[in-house]
Amino acid sequence: MAQDSIEVLPREESTGNPSPRLILASASPRRRELLSRLGVTPASIEAADIDENPRPRELPRDYARRMASEKALAVAPCDGFVLAGDTVVACGRRILPKAEDQATARACLTLLSGRRHRVLSAIALWGPDGSLRDRLSETVVRFKPLSSQEIDAYIAGGEWDGKAGGYAIQGSAEGLIAWISGSHSGVVGLPLFETRALLKAAGFAIA
Repeated sequence: MAQDSIEVLPREESTGNPSPRLILASASPRRRELLSRLGVTPASIEAADIDENPRPRELPRDYARRMASEKALAVAPCDGFVLAGDTVVACGRRILPKAEDQATARACLTLLSGRRHRVLSAIALWGPDGSLRDRLSETVVRFKPLSSQEIDAYIAGGEWDGKAGGYAIQGSAEGLIAWISGSHSGVVGLPLFETRALLKAAGFAIA
């Protein structure tokens, strides 16, 4: 599912001039590679340095959208567009952490084993006219029931490091996922359908 945002400020009508440059507010090589699939190469990469701790009782959808917007605003204002994204793995109302150690990754995979969870991938776009727009992609993912040996093997491979929910769908974890419903690119880190629509709505030149 995708949700349109409310603009902070109205944007000016397009004049048909070439679009200003695009800054990607993320150091993630996955987001950069996904953006290239749309034929877009960012003029620069400027990772946003913000507090990424969820607020008390903050819901996963609200958290994902807030993170994407705050990352965009942390890099803006500038002389171009600023695109930011955030991906959240949620089990019910619970926001799963980014796995920074094996114990966290193992706990996440044990929790997700054999059950459905949601991957919420939010994107935010700050425009040179001062507008801020965002969209949200929601994908349902289900792992097969994971044996302790399968979890051990995945942990040993190291793909969990720094990943929300302790896994990366673009790696060997895809062989453990029974099905997904929604955006595969959103689970990787940048929902391409929503990103393209957001850029076009803001007047950024894209095919």
